[in-house]
Amino acid sequence: MPVSGLRLDLQWFAQEKTEPATPRKRNEARRKGQVAKSAELPKAFILIAVLLVLMMFGGSLKNGFYGLFTAAFSEYMRMEVTAESAMRIFSDLALRGMLMLAPIMLASFLMALAVNYVQVGFLFAGDPLVPKLNKLDPIKGFKRIFSLRSLVNLAKSIFQFLIIGYIAYITLMAEKDSLLALGGLPVEDLFGYAASITLNLGLKIGAALIVLAVLDYIYQRYEYLKGLRMSKQDIKDEHKLTEGDPLIKSRIRDKQRRMALRRMMQEVPKADVVITNPTHYAVALRYEASEMDAPQVIAKGADLVALRIREVAREHDIVIMENKPLARALYDKVEIGGFVPAELFQAVAEVLAYVYRIKRKV
Repeated sequence: MPVSGLRLDLQWFAQEKTEPATPRKRNEARRKGQVAKSAELPKAFILIAVLLVLMMFGGSLKNGFYGLFTAAFSEYMRMEVTAESAMRIFSDLALRGMLMLAPIMLASFLMALAVNYVQVGFLFAGDPLVPKLNKLDPIKGFKRIFSLRSLVNLAKSIFQFLIIGYIAYITLMAEKDSLLALGGLPVEDLFGYAASITLNLGLKIGAALIVLAVLDYIYQRYEYLKGLRMSKQDIKDEHKLTEGDPLIKSRIRDKQRRMALRRMMQEVPKADVVITNPTHYAVALRYEASEMDAPQVIAKGADLVALRIREVAREHDIVIMENKPLARALYDKVEIGGFVPAELFQAVAEVLAYVYRIKRKV
């Protein structure tokens, strides 16, 4: 394969969106209101909630409707029709209707709130409310109508219709004999039977819709995560944006190391002694009895840094002593600017005493 063709293949692979979205991209999508959710889940659970409310408060609703019709035919029909009486009748009917429907409305609202919270948590995003002029583009609108997502939604609606129709068919066929005998039942028993079969059918349909809605949520989540996928290049660009260019960061760290080394070397001339390994490690110690409780490590290094510490020490006539175990222990246990720990006091004190004897002789 030619080199140019191989380069194009590598570029295509780098741009292919095969990687899961990073937490940063997910958070950005969430702030814009882009989350995985199914519009079918709230509908299915609201249907179940309404049916359960009807089962629990069906008697109260029946009495409410009975009282409403009783008042309409026994009180309102006898009232003189005026603007004031019409307003009174309207207010009374509205209040009674609201009180009867309040349990259903409250259950629907709470169920919708709970199901949406379970799906996406607490989320308020203003971005979906902002008008977008590109949505008025007829060409893009035509493409959305005949897109794969629209076809999937159409297939989903047809499948739901078939499932609901099948459940209604088998339920009504099971009650075929009872339905044929309805003509001989009293009106009150007729309404009671109609209510029971309606609730039975509604619960079955609601259960089926919940199953379909859960499957729809799984599909919506898959599509959502698929739409958020990133290419390897996208991840690299995001990393550069958030963490900075690795090359620049490497240069900064290298510059910081050089500056720290330069500052450390400026402290070496202040040392009383440099303890060496002799070639691998070098530790510079300083001790002022009037200022310090213990000797201080003002410079240390290994290999090339250790060699540079020894060179600076020779240039400034600093005593250099070879003590392999002490040099290694000080290098491992004490940071630059730190003080010698208690367990090394004795060994360091002997070294300093020897250094002071040499200086007195000189």
